[in-house]
Amino acid sequence: MSDVLRIYVKKREEFDTHGMNLMEEMREILKIRAQKVWVYHVYDVQNLTREDFDLAVREILMEVNVDEIFDAVDFEENQRAFRVQYLPGQYDQRADSAMACIKLLKPHLEPVVQSSTLYVFEGIDGDELQKIKKYLINPVDSREVPLGVPENLGIFLEEPSKVPPIHGFIYRNDRELKTLLESYALAMSLEDLKKIQEYFLKEDRDPTVTELRVLDTYWSDHCRHTTFNTEIEEVDLSANNLEALEETYQSYLASRKQLERHLNPDTLMELATVNLRLMKKKGLLDDLEVSEEINAVSLVAPNPEKDLLVMFKNETHNHPTEIEPFGGAATCLGGAIRDPLSGRAYVYQSMRISGASDPRTPLEETLAGKLPQRVITREAARGFSAYGNQIGLNTGFVKEYYHPGFAAKRMEVGFVIGATPLADVTRKKPSPGDLVLLLGGATGRDGIGGATGSSKSHDIQSIEISGAEVQKGNPPMERRIQRLFMDPKVSRSIKRSNDFGAGGISVALGEIADALEVDLDKVPKKYQGLDGTELAISESQERMAVVIAPQDLEAFLEASAKENLPATVVAKVTDNHRFRLLWRGETILDLDRDFLDAGGAGRRARVKVDPVNLEAYPLKGRPLDERIFQDINAASQRGLVEQFDNSIGRCNVLSFYGGKHLDTPIQGMVSKLPFLSEDNPLVSIVTHGYEPLVAQWSPFHGGMYAVVGALSKQVALGASLKRVRLAFQEYFERLGDDPSRWGRPFSALLGANRVLDAFDLASVGGKDSMSGTFVTQSDERIDVPPTLIAFGVSLGSVHRVISPEFKGGSHDILLFRAPKHRDHTFDLEAVKAMYREVESLIEEGKVYSGAVIESEGLYGALAKMTFGNEVGCRVEAPGEEDYFASILLEVDKGLQTTLGLGIGVTQEEKTLDFGGEKRALRNLKTLWEAPLASVFPTEKKVALKKASFECYTPPKPPKGGKTPAPRVFIPVFPGTNCEFDTAYGFEKAGGRVNTQVFRNLRPSDIENSIRQMEKAIRNSEIIALAGGFSAGDEPEGSGKFIASVLKNPRIAEAVMDLLENRDGLILGICNGFQALIKTGLLPYGRIQSLDKRDPTLTFNPIGRHVAQMVYTRVKSQLSPWLAYGDPDRIYTTPVSHGEGRLILGEDHFNRLREKGQIALQYVTPGGEPAEETRYNPNASDYGVEALSSEDGRILGKMGHTERIGRQLAINVPDKGDLRLFEAGVHYFK
Repeated sequence: MSDVLRIYVKKREEFDTHGMNLMEEMREILKIRAQKVWVYHVYDVQNLTREDFDLAVREILMEVNVDEIFDAVDFEENQRAFRVQYLPGQYDQRADSAMACIKLLKPHLEPVVQSSTLYVFEGIDGDELQKIKKYLINPVDSREVPLGVPENLGIFLEEPSKVPPIHGFIYRNDRELKTLLESYALAMSLEDLKKIQEYFLKEDRDPTVTELRVLDTYWSDHCRHTTFNTEIEEVDLSANNLEALEETYQSYLASRKQLERHLNPDTLMELATVNLRLMKKKGLLDDLEVSEEINAVSLVAPNPEKDLLVMFKNETHNHPTEIEPFGGAATCLGGAIRDPLSGRAYVYQSMRISGASDPRTPLEETLAGKLPQRVITREAARGFSAYGNQIGLNTGFVKEYYHPGFAAKRMEVGFVIGATPLADVTRKKPSPGDLVLLLGGATGRDGIGGATGSSKSHDIQSIEISGAEVQKGNPPMERRIQRLFMDPKVSRSIKRSNDFGAGGISVALGEIADALEVDLDKVPKKYQGLDGTELAISESQERMAVVIAPQDLEAFLEASAKENLPATVVAKVTDNHRFRLLWRGETILDLDRDFLDAGGAGRRARVKVDPVNLEAYPLKGRPLDERIFQDINAASQRGLVEQFDNSIGRCNVLSFYGGKHLDTPIQGMVSKLPFLSEDNPLVSIVTHGYEPLVAQWSPFHGGMYAVVGALSKQVALGASLKRVRLAFQEYFERLGDDPSRWGRPFSALLGANRVLDAFDLASVGGKDSMSGTFVTQSDERIDVPPTLIAFGVSLGSVHRVISPEFKGGSHDILLFRAPKHRDHTFDLEAVKAMYREVESLIEEGKVYSGAVIESEGLYGALAKMTFGNEVGCRVEAPGEEDYFASILLEVDKGLQTTLGLGIGVTQEEKTLDFGGEKRALRNLKTLWEAPLASVFPTEKKVALKKASFECYTPPKPPKGGKTPAPRVFIPVFPGTNCEFDTAYGFEKAGGRVNTQVFRNLRPSDIENSIRQMEKAIRNSEIIALAGGFSAGDEPEGSGKFIASVLKNPRIAEAVMDLLENRDGLILGICNGFQALIKTGLLPYGRIQSLDKRDPTLTFNPIGRHVAQMVYTRVKSQLSPWLAYGDPDRIYTTPVSHGEGRLILGEDHFNRLREKGQIALQYVTPGGEPAEETRYNPNASDYGVEALSSEDGRILGKMGHTERIGRQLAINVPDKGDLRLFEAGVHYFK
């Protein structure tokens, strides 16, 4: 008989957001009208007694005021059901968090938990059931499992056998080698394999399977850029009809000669880096840090306050995201973060650029062997945003492009930027005897083959055989590495660091030192049964390698333990110039360093540039009226963008959407830098340029337009052009041996270089992905559009930053054209002059707003500028249709300029009058938001409970005791990510902050953390529960981990002592508010058990994370936290959460209102109670945003007041400062 215990958890009908949204999707997308849908979350648990299991169910796995539980589920005759579970070995955050929470109840327990989802449908037939299964189950990460309870929950793998040699390898002929190539499904070429054979002939032995697999990974295109390093034997320009292309090619040849590189092989890599070498020679890149650690571009940023290193990196995860969108996109960001992080930089902002085919395509038109585009694009957005939101990374800009070519393979690009004090970074060459530590996550089979898979084109079988290549991320683990590296002592002790990305140990450690001996038996494993090869090449996430001196080991391990971060010595640096892997005491890999670095056999290719049909220019004939918004690429992406946290980190200068009405989208991201004071004006400015229609038509123009597009946005945002550095992202079809295909990236790079040459700029970083091809069942080849994305990066002053929303009426609108020649190439000298004048106007403070015209044209650009503040405009159509990369400026009436063409004026009337055709802004906004509303909805039709009431004024204002600098305790739980922002708020107000990481790696860690936390509470006047995703907001509910800790008897007693005997205060923001509700501290002021009538915070009805600005008003002055709040003003505050819907019920609401416990309420821009989810995005009952306890000393709120600052979100006017932290600290003065 099985000792596995099972519980089924189902949301009560009124809270079943998942079920309701699934019902809607089935009806609208699958065209299936089920009578009823039930969704059960199933937990199978082993190693617990029935008593402990019942306790876990009651305290962890269900919420009494939201859920119903069942020991078994019976089905009626007209019902059909199936159960879905992650594949064995795939990371399951829900199960992991459930185990972590159960251990909080009794630290000595070692539960095993598996989670799954049971779907039950009423009123569907068998064919419809199969259609639903196909829609819901991605075989790459999940599978259907039997409905019954399993006998056992462990992953039982056979004891692995010894790693064998490949017998007879060194004597095999070409035919036999080719057979070997196919049988092992290697990504390398036959020539690579022959080179390996030559090497092992000299070594006088056969290679092991590990050596072959490692070399296949190490030499893959993904890891070693083999396509970009292929020698170009011939360049055929005979069919080229662009004079500019020929000129640029000749300039490239001259530059190579000037650099004395003309005798080196000509490659795409040479073409991509020639300007970098040239600018360095000219002395124009003095800020570029040069070191052997090259995981990210590193710039030296001198600053009067503190010199910094600023690092940035762009990364793609096209292949993983195509086959498993959530995990692929999530680990795209996770991997990108680890590159600057390995350089010791704290990554503070990210940008996401993605590409898809039209996600509105009907499901029945999905290509065989593919997931539906709708599923890919929605799940990818959910994955990327979930990772960033959980790790606490500000996402500054999001843009998705739609093009039919992306049906071949999705484009998923992440760009990140980080910084660290220059004084905290040591760059040293590893010495013999140095130790290599592996930090972070354990290793499993998930992720094996990711590097080689990313180097291959796809066919209809890819989704079926690629399951093991894609992993789920664990962002809280990566945040621990970030926190560790922020410790100056730790950072300075690291000689060299490398992240575990593609290729796992084989690449991460293979690159970190010239000679290394690795003991694979020391590598932490997720489960037993992994052989040496799997340990060597698994790409399991959230791992980092560091090299330290032996004498620093003890201090390093101690610092890691304080951050709840696993750290293990796995290797030692040697002096034999060889890379060796040991497993079970045997050497399974032993390679000479020079051979490993050789990168495989040399490859050769020919380039042929095809002519461009100049008459087919794709930006010609675009609509100059509201019809432009029928184009999906010109449509609003608000429903996509607002899934990404845009306010965390107290750094973001421009909110996603600006103006009083929050409707004008930004065109780039601007951020304050970490490690500097609030008033330091230094900012980073990041933009991108890309236009797939132009790139598809002419790759040369595509490269050119990408760079000019990025530069125009830099200038329009207030950057200084001479300080811009660029990075390129190339994404092309599989080139094979077709010269015309090779001509596409070649032409694109020439186009980009033409702009770089003209402006004395360089691309200082980049990433290439050369496998964007899909072969259909009928052998039709589909290719991605020839893609070169240019990222522009500069450092500037916050005082020069310009946003795009019109600021007021009666201002002139000037058009600064980016002129083009008849062949549609830019007149770069004229563009340069235009940039100079725009820069000068911004520097002189003469510009109110600025925007760059993209593919939406002049009309679309003007419309978006009007939306934010509902400031209309009257414009005379200039006559030309194409103004791509031109700049629009709003300036004072009558301002004289040299190049600015006056095309109209702004006006208070809320219309866009274009050439005499007048349209109401409200109607235009509706048209703009319509095309993607079915894919990324922005609102949910729900019956909101509304209430209008006066602000409560207590008979006697609250007052605390005398403590000049109250002590504030901020616990940092697994998943907490707002501790820095919250600490800053209190420290600025004069509080003394103590942050403490709650550790739970071992039972003793839990017990020690409880003891230390109890002590910290008893030594504090204030407890602040910061926002985040405690335990990943799992199991199936937020704040459960924090609530479990607070309910611990020792912690509960200390909390109540603070409240009842020491007149203390408690603040909970977002995740902290959720925990206060789950413990009863709100609204009751004490920790207590709850019943099903009690208030709760649950999932947003829209079914996704919501990150946006909201308007709130103070509705009670009871709480000392709101002592400085003004009931007569509106506060604009960022929210970022997936579970912010406060359910009160009428009786509770009336009681709390009468007692003054309704602290803040969501309102409209005019201050009226919110009546739609646009302004009450989580549909909270009666628009309640914040609650207090009856005495006011406990306050919980969803809005992130800690993220408000003078130089933050400057495109959102008149935000107001609630002075929450001041009020809390001053309560004790």
